[in-house]
Amino acid sequence: MPAHNAFYGQSGGVTSVINASAAGVIQTARNYPDHINKVYVGENGILGALTENLIDSSLESDEDIEALKHTPSGAFGSCRYKLKTLEEHKREYERLIEVFKAHDIRYFFYNGGGDSQDTAHKVSQLSESMNYPVTCIGVPKTIDNDLPFTDCSPGFASVAKYVAVSILEASLDVASMSATSTKVFVMEVMGRHAGWIAAAAALASSDDHDLGPDIILLPEVEFKEQEFLDKVNATIERKGHCCVVVSEGVKRPDGKFLSDSGVRDAFGHAQLGGVAPVVADIVKQADGHKCHWAVCDYLQRAARHIAAATDVEHAYALGKAAVEFAVQGENAIMPTIVRTSDNPYQWEIGKAPLAEVANVEEMMPSDFISTDGFFITPECRKYLQPLIMGESYPPYVNGLPAYITLKKQKVPKLTQAFEI
Repeated sequence: MPAHNAFYGQSGGVTSVINASAAGVIQTARNYPDHINKVYVGENGILGALTENLIDSSLESDEDIEALKHTPSGAFGSCRYKLKTLEEHKREYERLIEVFKAHDIRYFFYNGGGDSQDTAHKVSQLSESMNYPVTCIGVPKTIDNDLPFTDCSPGFASVAKYVAVSILEASLDVASMSATSTKVFVMEVMGRHAGWIAAAAALASSDDHDLGPDIILLPEVEFKEQEFLDKVNATIERKGHCCVVVSEGVKRPDGKFLSDSGVRDAFGHAQLGGVAPVVADIVKQADGHKCHWAVCDYLQRAARHIAAATDVEHAYALGKAAVEFAVQGENAIMPTIVRTSDNPYQWEIGKAPLAEVANVEEMMPSDFISTDGFFITPECRKYLQPLIMGESYPPYVNGLPAYITLKKQKVPKLTQAFEI
């Protein structure tokens, strides 16, 4: 069987380790020359396929591809663009086939979260509906940790480590200033519907000290203002100050986001952010406490300098597994992480059908949330703790991380221009 080319794309919000998955795909593909000739990477994900802006990864040096393992964010560009059904977006699907045929692309690797896995699933159906053979494998990624079937999602553990370290350090600052200054500190983290990131902040707490978050506001628990204020005041009465971690997706009892701006992204999701000042203002207006707040925003997902070693290993292994599954004849699946032991943490690679992964969000189970709804349980800590273990520092030059910028040389276009 002759070798064919492959397409790889990065999609959705990027992470500090998504490039490690890219390295896993590209390096592994280079080990299978009898199956895969070249890996063409879409500039800005699926948009690169539609517009025929394809990057020839074979022109990147082995050293630069290796450096992707310690470089954050999307080295090839990402996008938020969701393909609808074949009937709704027939023009786009026909365009994909046109580009794939022109460049002999028979493998499709798409690196992203639930919406991106939906795109991979839809492309996998092209073989039957449009009579063109394409092997499609989804590569998981999302800091939200809400993909089903996998023990965790690459990108999450490093964000978990970042927010736990950040609230630990901030709580030390607040404790030192609380006698005459700040009484309440509110730190906002990402998480539209699932509270995994906010929950991970609890890893900063310990039986050995009274640091870290005192209150965690999760999307899975409706925000009841008076109960929250009572908890804040009780904490200040006990220790002199209070640290709050709030997920951007926290809702009021009527189901409205505290921070809904009314704007929707390309996937149709509410564009959130800015809940920390809302929460801080609630406290200040009710009880007059001096408050400070911070929004982690892009910093939490870009922080490769403090990535979890486990996360980097997962990300690379899943990119590698995607190619191995493809050359073995698997199709329309997503490789997964399967936990085989908590202590010591051990895992192996599994797989799940794209049809069952697409558009499914894995929320925090109820037994991971404390009875009062303001913290996590020991069972949740047991799940989270192994994921942030280990350090994977990038190399440093002149006091700063040495991140790679690729050449990104384009493949010559063979088709007519296409406007999206």
